[in-house]
Amino acid sequence: MVGFSDVRNLKAGNLVGIHLRPHDLRRHAATFASRSGVPIEIISKVILRHSNLSTTQIYLGTINDVEAIRWIDNLYG
Repeated sequence: MVGFSDVRNLKAGNLVGIHLRPHDLRRHAATFASRSGVPIEIISKVILRHSNLSTTQIYLGTINDVEAIRWIDNLYG
């Protein structure tokens, strides 16, 4: 059985030349959803499963536009 630590150690980001952690993918999914017009309440409760909306607001506020575009280009470009 493959555990979380095994997946984390795969270093999938090396395939695209970036340092990638599972937490980065989680943040990317939330940021992408937010910029695609998904209501923050849905992002908070459904995607991130936060119990408090303010946690999601902090979470989404930690990535800038340049970083988000770089992630999207690296993952989908």
